[in-house]
Amino acid sequence: MPVPHTLTVDRLFPVADPASGPYALAAGADGSVWCTLVHAGRIARLTPGGRLDEFPLDADSCGPALIAAGPDGALWFTRMRDDRIGRIEVDGRARSYALPTSGAGPYGIAAGPDGALWFTQSSTGRIGRIDTGGNVAEHPLPGLDGAFPSMIAAGGDGALWFTLNRADAIGRITPDGQVSLHPLPTPGAAPVGITAAPDGDLWFTEIGAGRIGRITTAGRISEFPLPAPACRPHAITAAADGSLWFTLWASGRIGSLTPDGHLTEHPLPDPGSEPHGLVFAADGSLCTALESGGILRLRRADAVSGTARDAGGVGSRRKESSCR
Repeated sequence: MPVPHTLTVDRLFPVADPASGPYALAAGADGSVWCTLVHAGRIARLTPGGRLDEFPLDADSCGPALIAAGPDGALWFTRMRDDRIGRIEVDGRARSYALPTSGAGPYGIAAGPDGALWFTQSSTGRIGRIDTGGNVAEHPLPGLDGAFPSMIAAGGDGALWFTLNRADAIGRITPDGQVSLHPLPTPGAAPVGITAAPDGDLWFTEIGAGRIGRITTAGRISEFPLPAPACRPHAITAAADGSLWFTLWASGRIGSLTPDGHLTEHPLPDPGSEPHGLVFAADGSLCTALESGGILRLRRADAVSGTARDAGGVGSRRKESSCR
């Protein structure tokens, strides 16, 4: 059973322009951590050796949002402000593909079980699919106008699962386009982030209610309230040991939750840093994108066995509560 972890700061990697808006992260096949710079129209790469590179896209205002590793070894990302899906190779060469629907507002993206990338269209209420050749298909979500489909993740059942931020629901779509809906029990939950855990369950954040949710592939839902309802949980990722890690952007913290409901909150050095995306790097470190202007690399260790190396000289305090 996973046990609580301590979390310590290793190093902060500032981006060239603090106003560029580091937003989402993904681990690439090259061992690097890749980051969207949503306000600058750039993609950043943090190499395993600690070098931070930035690659400009063809439009500063394209709004790169979510990013995911593709089955072809490239990174794929949504361009929410110009209705395109971008692709960047690990050497920095980038291109993009236009979507057939104007005003789609592509946002979440994830690799699917069929070798394609699946993405949400937040403004038009559709789920899209793009293969590695750039061919796009769109699937409408009947009766869900204005639902704002947000992030998306591949489930262990061969389907794609996604959050419906304004409908307070979790959606599921099969590779052949069959859609089902799972309403959440909490009004105003406003789910955003979603990830698949090693046990096959899907975990998600409720940014409106300050909760972490879990849904089984059979559709059974449970919720875990966080100590501060206004903490604004945003992105979430799962560790190999089954623990869940998520950003609390309004309170400047990283949260961790074991499947049995043990919560630990880890304050970041700057409470106003606004952590958004997070991902585990190839070396096991946890990286988070700070909208204040950088990528923060953290180290974790068993709370029982010891403390992680703190190269940055800043240790995290732990705030614990039971979420069961």
